[in-house]
Amino acid sequence: MENFDFYSPTFFAFGKDRENEAGALVKRFGGSKVLIHYGGGSVVRSGLLDRVKASLDKEGIPYVELGGVKPNPRSGLVYEGIELCKKENVDFVLAVGGGSVIDSSKAIAAGTVYDGDFWDFYMGKLIEEALPIGTILTIAAAGSEGSPDSVITKEEGMFKRGATGDAIRPKFSILNPALTQTLPAYQTAAGITDIMAHLHERYLTNTKEVEVTDRMIEGLLLTMIHEGPRVIADPNNYEARANIMWAGMMAHNNSCGVGRSQDWNSHDIEHELSALYDCAHGAGLAVTMPAVFKYVYKHDVMRFAKLAVRVWGCQMDFDDPESTALAGIAALENFLKSIGMPISFDELGAKEEDIPKLVETLCRGNGRQGSISGFVTLNEDDCTKIYQMMV
Repeated sequence: MENFDFYSPTFFAFGKDRENEAGALVKRFGGSKVLIHYGGGSVVRSGLLDRVKASLDKEGIPYVELGGVKPNPRSGLVYEGIELCKKENVDFVLAVGGGSVIDSSKAIAAGTVYDGDFWDFYMGKLIEEALPIGTILTIAAAGSEGSPDSVITKEEGMFKRGATGDAIRPKFSILNPALTQTLPAYQTAAGITDIMAHLHERYLTNTKEVEVTDRMIEGLLLTMIHEGPRVIADPNNYEARANIMWAGMMAHNNSCGVGRSQDWNSHDIEHELSALYDCAHGAGLAVTMPAVFKYVYKHDVMRFAKLAVRVWGCQMDFDDPESTALAGIAALENFLKSIGMPISFDELGAKEEDIPKLVETLCRGNGRQGSISGFVTLNEDDCTKIYQMMV
């Protein structure tokens, strides 16, 4: 296990009706004027936005609003939010929505107190200062409610890139599983896939002797395998929703990733798909992960074989461990298909003729030097072959 620092200060208010405490929590964490940031009509139609405003009114906290966040959140709205926060002297950002809303809120929070272009952070600059952030989660998926990370798509060039820093870990996050019960099955399944991807990205490590975090990851994957079909079959199953919501947070607050190298190649490769085609991130990952894993599994066959045995219940073949590893990857692919996720370019709406463009942006765009690194370093030829495996 490697040396590590781990700092996770977020206060979690979990359970039914906890969104009514938003105003009190903003006050507790020092907010005196709030930007309420949200997406489209669902938070309005459901009455959630009105409940949040009422809770702020109750505490005498003024606010301004900025809606319009889209899946794969865009840089243009971030710039608009930064300008609004500076103009209105906002000192707290409250995200009401899913990962896209939270990521956009984090970018606004960082950019408001920064003299330069917020995109510097998405070019690799560490975020060391930001306005405090609170979240009210409406979909279990990205884990941004507990993480120090944010992903934004830059409209000029359509680069989808990430930024990080403990300064953008939320001060509080309200997690009410009941808020996710109205989600369409496809969005629920995409969220489940994203959670499982966050776990796989940490499991694929070159660090030895990390049994504690291995077992944590395996346990959370087993939870998703159990709860995923239950919630697809019965969207109103509160207990299944609750387990998925907490697993989503645990999957990405990095408690499962400390002391070990991590992968993230699947995420990088998928980001080009969701940037170009505007597909759901989780759906893109459902197509990407099996292809990446089939391409790289020989780098450490036994790690894939261990995952196959411990998580998917495959029988270990010590004479042919590659067959065990491949059986585990096939089990993952079958599971994703069973919950309604796409598993090919065609199902996703991607086009084979776009592969050269995808590879160029992935490996050369936004300052990259011809490869991406993780569990295995992948060059342009590798990435081309992986995209071709998805067709």
